[in-house]
Amino acid sequence: MTKKQIYRDSKAYTDRLLKEIRDQYDPIKVAIAHPVKENSILAAQEAMEETFIIPHLVGPEDKIRAAAERAGVDISGWDVHNTEHSHESAQVACNLACEGTVQAVMKGNLHSDELLIEVIKCRGLKTERRISHVFAMDVKTYHKPFLMTDAAINIAPDLKAKSDIVQNAINLWLALHDGDDLPKVALLAAVELVNPEMQATIDAAALCKMAERGQIKDGILDGPLAFDNAISKEAASIKGIVSEVAGDPDILVAPDLEAANIMAKQMTFLSEAEAAGLVVGARVPVILTSRADSLRTRLLSCAIAVKYHAARSKGVIK
Repeated sequence: MTKKQIYRDSKAYTDRLLKEIRDQYDPIKVAIAHPVKENSILAAQEAMEETFIIPHLVGPEDKIRAAAERAGVDISGWDVHNTEHSHESAQVACNLACEGTVQAVMKGNLHSDELLIEVIKCRGLKTERRISHVFAMDVKTYHKPFLMTDAAINIAPDLKAKSDIVQNAINLWLALHDGDDLPKVALLAAVELVNPEMQATIDAAALCKMAERGQIKDGILDGPLAFDNAISKEAASIKGIVSEVAGDPDILVAPDLEAANIMAKQMTFLSEAEAAGLVVGARVPVILTSRADSLRTRLLSCAIAVKYHAARSKGVIK
């Protein structure tokens, strides 16, 4: 007899999260880089109406106003910073964050690289760590929400980059959970044994030792773990894996961008995951949404940016 799958209402969790942030946190000012199409204007309007953000629109003013008119959104009271093209939009948006005019940056209708290059170039936004992307996800077939990284920025990260990726994800988890408890971090590979011919397994083992030595803080790490024994206690037990993390991770760390990206899109499009995305590691959160993302994904991304900003401001994370 097959084991009956138990499904959770993942939307219920994200609804509670949205309500919590709406009720307990002030909106943050967000520079939206190059919002020249209806989807960006509508996302900004919804996030503003939910009191998550105060939008600053950065881009060619005539194109922004035309997009707002097509979307049926009145932006007469919004701040608009006129630029000539998308490169300048990214630059001005990041400069607004550097000077403290806004507390976050959001991608509009431009390539991710255009925006992220300016984030990296802006000295006022740099920290000691490399930036990375984190998905906050809730899948109805898993018993709790989790984070997954890095599906958007670091293509083939080396060990140093992976240590930053892990620490960034831990920090976001702490921000979303108000610093309570320590997250369990599963370092994914194709197998759960260290294999000298598989770099991901070596990196995972090294990351665990780095955590033991305090080079990665505030997380409980284990790896390498194959995906099945990372998320299933039964699979871990069958393979004789004794682990505090296996079967119960809060954070999944993929070995490279391709693995993470495929996994994230599979969860979103086949498993109907509730998802939000954020770039962390800079001094302000960067809301990096895809053109294919729904309005709800954009709204959730704005909401977690609010909580991340608050955690940095309060010193919960650095």
